[in-house]
Amino acid sequence: MGISVTKLLIVLAIVLVFFGGQRLRNMGSDLGSAIKNFRGALKEGEEDESAENKGEDIGGEEKSRKE
Repeated sequence: MGISVTKLLIVLAIVLVFFGGQRLRNMGSDLGSAIKNFRGALKEGEEDESAENKGEDIGGEEKSRKE
């Protein structure tokens, strides 16, 4: 019961008429930049987390831990 190609094309045509070509291009570029920023933030968070797990500060200096 998936979406057929003709139904998908009809929905795409309705969206194109409703929003217009220029606005869809803007939405696409905004969505692409949002995804790029999200991936960058995830990567940065993973780098910070791995630095903390090694006992290092983000600047590369070691932390003094009380265990």
